[in-house]
Amino acid sequence: MHFSGSSEKEETFTAWCNSHLRKAGTQIENIEEDFRDGLKLMLLLEVISGERLPKPERGKMRVHKINNVNKALDFIASKGVKLVSIGAEEIVDGNAKMTLGMIWTIILRFAIQDISVEETSAKEGLLLWCQRKTAPYKNVNVQNFHISWKDGLAFNALIHRHRPDLIDYDSLRKDDPVTNLNNAFEVAEKHLDIPKMLDAEDIVNTARPDEKAIMTYVSSFYHAFSGAQKVPHIVGTLRPDEKAIMTYVSCFYHAFSGAQKAETAANRICKVLAVNQENEQMMEDYEKLASDLLEWIRRTIPWLQNRTQEKTVNDMQAKQEDFRDYRCVHKPPKVQEKCQLEISFNTLQTKLRLSNRPAFMPSEGRMVSNINGAWHTLEGAEKGYEEWILSEIRRLERLEHLAEKFHQKAAIHEAWTDGKEAMLTQKEPDTTTLSEIKALLRKHEAFESDLAAHQDRVEQIAAIAQELNELDYYDSANVNARCQKICDQWNVLGALTQSRKESLKNKEKQLESIDELYLEYAKRAAPFNNWMESAMEDLQDMFIVHNIEEIQGLIAAHEQFKATLTEANEERKAIQAIQANVPKIAQSNNITLTSSNPYTTITSENIDEKWAKVFELVPRRDTALQDELNKQNSNDELRAKFASQANKVGAYIKAKMEEIGRISIEMNGTLEDQLTNLKEYQDSIVSYTPEINTLEGYHQLIQEALVFDNKYTPYTMEHLRVSWEQLLTTIARTINEVENQILTRDAKGISQEQLYEYRTSFNHFDKDHSGALMAEEFKACLISLGYDVENDKQGDAEFARIMSIVDPNGTGAVTFQAFIDFMSRETTDTDTADQVIASFKILAGDKNFITAEELRRELPPDQAEYCIARMAPYTGPDAVAGALDYMSFSTALYGESDL
Repeated sequence: MHFSGSSEKEETFTAWCNSHLRKAGTQIENIEEDFRDGLKLMLLLEVISGERLPKPERGKMRVHKINNVNKALDFIASKGVKLVSIGAEEIVDGNAKMTLGMIWTIILRFAIQDISVEETSAKEGLLLWCQRKTAPYKNVNVQNFHISWKDGLAFNALIHRHRPDLIDYDSLRKDDPVTNLNNAFEVAEKHLDIPKMLDAEDIVNTARPDEKAIMTYVSSFYHAFSGAQKVPHIVGTLRPDEKAIMTYVSCFYHAFSGAQKAETAANRICKVLAVNQENEQMMEDYEKLASDLLEWIRRTIPWLQNRTQEKTVNDMQAKQEDFRDYRCVHKPPKVQEKCQLEISFNTLQTKLRLSNRPAFMPSEGRMVSNINGAWHTLEGAEKGYEEWILSEIRRLERLEHLAEKFHQKAAIHEAWTDGKEAMLTQKEPDTTTLSEIKALLRKHEAFESDLAAHQDRVEQIAAIAQELNELDYYDSANVNARCQKICDQWNVLGALTQSRKESLKNKEKQLESIDELYLEYAKRAAPFNNWMESAMEDLQDMFIVHNIEEIQGLIAAHEQFKATLTEANEERKAIQAIQANVPKIAQSNNITLTSSNPYTTITSENIDEKWAKVFELVPRRDTALQDELNKQNSNDELRAKFASQANKVGAYIKAKMEEIGRISIEMNGTLEDQLTNLKEYQDSIVSYTPEINTLEGYHQLIQEALVFDNKYTPYTMEHLRVSWEQLLTTIARTINEVENQILTRDAKGISQEQLYEYRTSFNHFDKDHSGALMAEEFKACLISLGYDVENDKQGDAEFARIMSIVDPNGTGAVTFQAFIDFMSRETTDTDTADQVIASFKILAGDKNFITAEELRRELPPDQAEYCIARMAPYTGPDAVAGALDYMSFSTALYGESDL
């Protein structure tokens, strides 16, 4: 403990000690020396405490002095005071700093610690007492125990407030501090028995007077004015002192006169106004927060309801990214605002109910139920928007796949039909031989076979175009035009083929010779060639899968195809062998061959080239399928990661929700302990947020991979988000309930033991742990607390009365908050409108109105101006200039129903 300005402090502390020692017929001259033997120190403690200390040792040796000082220090410690670094040896050795520290500790314990004003104590209580007493005085503003007292007006105001007959306050000047200080010191010493402890010149000439010295001196005023006046000596005196009797009787006058009543009334009004100001601020804060939140919801819902379609997957994925940004960045702060709004509303209603104010009714459309309704609409729009985005991505992905497949098949078909019309319209010369005609007929039959083989492709092209139309493909016009062109051309080819066949048939009757080998080759080569073309088309076909089973099915089908290659190769060799037999037979029969097979355009080279192309495409197909398999395996790993984290988070949330249910029922200790434990519990839950963020990361990866199903977990990200928000809201509401219980306890003056008894009784009869008592459970609880509500006419009437208080809406259930409000209302008293009107009437001197001057004189400046601004002019028959109507103002504070 460090002391500065020790000379000023020594003077004050010495005077304070002597003010008590003189009652024992002694005093000290030097505070550092006169306490060294411990004798006067023990005597001082006996005087100020009224208790006897152990008998002192009268020896002169150092050990005797140390023992006496130790007895004094032990007595101080027994009063709950911790003496840090102060030992008997330092006091005996005359250590000035330690001695002053010890005396300050004694002053704090016996002169300041027990001071209590409006639930504040010690230094704060003493400061509040000074502020209350000096509030009506001009040029006085007590904010501390140093510079606020330098001009001396505060000391004079304290004396004048209690003894206006001793001080002419209006004659004092703020610019003459020395005169002011000396006047107060002399009056206090002469008339109030408060010794002079300070020096006026020292205070004025010091930039910052010693705080402890000022506090010590001011505490003497507190005890002089709030404690018992010294009783004059009467018994045994022939004629008691007339002035002493008058002084003592005047104390009764000042204790119970109108000044004391006015002070009590002013304190009550200050308290009421402070509550009203705080409530009004909370109402303004709620209205603004509710308006802002509703405006944000109003702006957001149209965005979530917008269903404007995009043309590509990339455009829709950009919308999906905007939605994810809204979900992870913009919405979470609004969730916190919504939770805080509900907590603020509940806290405000509790404070209004505890102070007998009318319940707060927000502006139209800003009720908690309105906000919850708007929030429900927002979440419905949010869910629909997310589902629409995913369905649109699937639709556009399907469209792009179909469009690419359509154009690929169309290109293959158009390449095949190129030149076919010219071939079918070609006219044979009149010199055509029989063999040539037969060759042309067989060639045409082969073409018909080829044409029939291409029928499936045309139908596939038309089917794909139809599906693109049904799925509203943005480029359907071009697709339809190309499809129509292919179909029209196909019809023309069919008509031309039929026409050419009839022409050749007419000439066939005249032509008989045919080369069977060419014909057999053509017949076998055409379907084999078509098989190879179909195989190449299949090997290059686009595919899309969503899981491992689907890609494994494609791989299995591809393996089956590869298994047929050996048989196909045997067919190829057989066809090539037929072509190889043609020149042998022609040579053996002296037949002159033309340059090519007259029945087909498919040569051995064509077959070998396409066969080589098939073998080239097979490994490419292997690679594509394996890549897709790897992709699906990767997607399955993403599912497993998400599922593992989701199952862990889901179990954690479920366990915490069950724990909160138990905690809200089984909470022990003081409400402050419960609040601390709940906030620590809330912090532990909030610390779990990184696990939620990890899960969000897995969910984002799954969505980016376009994975839409997960067989490893029953949880979805939407379900877990809602559960997480519900968990945070539940713990916040539980904390708010305990805070409201603290408000109720403090406002109603309920002891911790009473609150524990109420909680124990309530939990005992809440058999299903629902947090509310049904009517019969509540009746049993009342009976256990001593209420006469047994099943008879009088008891039923009393129980009905109580139920109308605790369950005004007739729900049949009683909450714990309603139970506490009822019990506190039964056992405590609160300010009412009648009481406030009575307090104003005291300040107004029994008039039916009050003036602004009277309010400024009796109330602190801010609260006086608050009343003046809100009071209507008084218009009664006895009104004077500047009269204000305090009755209607008081009524407005509580509502008409309370009067």
